[in-house]
Amino acid sequence: MSIMIERAHAYDAKEILALQKLVYLSEAAIYNDYSIEPLVQPLEEVKAQFIDHVFLKAVDGETIVGSVRARLIEETCYIGKLIVHSSYQNKGIGKQLMAEMESCFNTCSRYELFTGNKSEKNLQLYKKIGYKTFRTKSIDENVSLVYLEKLAGIQ
Repeated sequence: MSIMIERAHAYDAKEILALQKLVYLSEAAIYNDYSIEPLVQPLEEVKAQFIDHVFLKAVDGETIVGSVRARLIEETCYIGKLIVHSSYQNKGIGKQLMAEMESCFNTCSRYELFTGNKSEKNLQLYKKIGYKTFRTKSIDENVSLVYLEKLAGIQ
């Protein structure tokens, strides 16, 4: 298996969205909520994000097996929707995507992302690569969003 991390382009939007919807089914199951934004996001919105976001893709041959997107606002790089196909998880692809995204924004002062409080695998990965919780926001009695940050230059 030879995975390449590359810059994605708007013509990849449909394949990225299909992967996003597949991957986020497991998140929806954790929270018993199949109306979460990644599952209902329209293709037009993903295409529009290519204007102000950097998209990376992990490619195995011709197939996109992972992706992440981010954008810079002032001094902060906001990272979102890190996805890796279930058949490719636990092989370091998520870490590779995150490292490459951080290098794309190597002039910012900090990186920020969020995940759900019950998304233990996500929380483990982010903490393993240097992210620290700085805020938790309650959505309802069952769900909180955990906001994590990493200061630039910290491994």
